[in-house]
Amino acid sequence: MSAVMSHSQISLDFTMNQASVTSLQEMREIIKRFPGPDQEAMERATVHESILTKPSGALGHLETLNQWFCAWQGRHPPRLERPRVAVFAGNHGVTRHQISAFSADVTQQMVENFRSGGAAVNQLCKCYDAELRVYEMALDHATNDFTESPALSEAECASAMAYGMTAVEDGVDLICIGEMGIGNTTSAAALSCALFGGAPQDWTGTGTGIDKTALERKVSVASRGVDLHRSHLDDPLECLRRLGGHELAAISGAVIAARIGKVPVILDGYVATAAAAVLHKLDSTALDHCIVGHLSAEPAHAMLLDFLGKAPLLDLNMRLGEASGAIMALAILRGAVACHTGMASFNEANVSEKL
Repeated sequence: MSAVMSHSQISLDFTMNQASVTSLQEMREIIKRFPGPDQEAMERATVHESILTKPSGALGHLETLNQWFCAWQGRHPPRLERPRVAVFAGNHGVTRHQISAFSADVTQQMVENFRSGGAAVNQLCKCYDAELRVYEMALDHATNDFTESPALSEAECASAMAYGMTAVEDGVDLICIGEMGIGNTTSAAALSCALFGGAPQDWTGTGTGIDKTALERKVSVASRGVDLHRSHLDDPLECLRRLGGHELAAISGAVIAARIGKVPVILDGYVATAAAAVLHKLDSTALDHCIVGHLSAEPAHAMLLDFLGKAPLLDLNMRLGEASGAIMALAILRGAVACHTGMASFNEANVSEKL
């Protein structure tokens, strides 16, 4: 594993032979032991909101964001000093079916763009003071074509999940999770279909902007993948390894580590949400420490959020990926925390409370 630092950005290379590969069964056991929210911290946040110089509930969802943030950080007042943006990049074997507007080479090219500071995510991280880390995952070893075999072996999937867990380090107090990977909306479509049912065409959109013919190929690929692996799809982690990818598995791992480490999560768009949805299928409370930053323009994202029972914070008609929507949501959360921690109380400001 090598590291290249540029400004506040670090790119890490994923190796296929990590010394400490965790099994999928071990991941299942970790999820069973997930801690719950800190009710005391949440109650303290609620009480504190009630004494600030504003009518009760006047800040609306900003107030509930603070309650959520305190509950899953396990502290009051909340701290938002070191948010991390983690972008996981991987390549997919199904791109050989021409299901994307771009070739698989673009994944590596965009990683280089991240490194040089030229992408949207770089500008947004600078604007909202977030630390960017890009996790480059074996880009010269694409997944297997899931229409022919599982995308990943069990060892590869477990290793990718374990690697994703390393994104949650001591001192990080929030993590925004995004991805980069040509072909990964096809994986997200097949994975979502496997997890929640329905027809593959309902879960499949135009991704990076493909035409009608390519969309038909994409639907066919997702459908063939689901059909091939159907006898194994009662296990969410099997769905992930058979239809996902290195970066999707890593996202699942990062969400797991964040729960254990009391680090709240902002998920980006369709692909990141699909990867996290695997955990929801294992435990319906597994994503309670996560919010979804925005509603992707990819139509199936709204359907997926309905299954998860989550409302996106923003709807900006974005479909870029690379955690761009999650960072915009970070800006909202920063505002919420600033009001909660910086506003004066009625007594401090000598303002009369409501009669």
